[in-house]
Amino acid sequence: MAEKIKDLLSSGNPLAFAYLGDAVFELAIRNEMIRRGHIKLHDLNCQTVRYVSADAQAKAVEFLTPILSEEEMEWIRRGRNVKSKHSARGSSIIEYRYATALETLMGFLYLQERQVRIQELVQYLIQGTETAAL
Repeated sequence: MAEKIKDLLSSGNPLAFAYLGDAVFELAIRNEMIRRGHIKLHDLNCQTVRYVSADAQAKAVEFLTPILSEEEMEWIRRGRNVKSKHSARGSSIIEYRYATALETLMGFLYLQERQVRIQELVQYLIQGTETAAL
């Protein structure tokens, strides 16, 4: 298993990272919502959807950019620039590319076993969004 992860990291395939990162990001958001006390299923779903749609993920990239490291920005660029035959329903191609960029970063961080960094980014994002809404 560790060999396969090393192979994936060395291949640097952004779409593979994004595929994994999609699940990682949604799980991190769900975990943070529960940690913040959103326990009713309907409330959990509504709050989670606010962050995991393609347009929300595109906005998240813009919001997180100032706190990302050079290495993290490189993965954002790689994910954003990958050519895909698909796009999210109801989202522009630009939003879809930035959403893919965020998912690529999340997949990379997960494979690097940097779950603490994932949690930091998700908490920063949610706190910033909640503060802006006040």
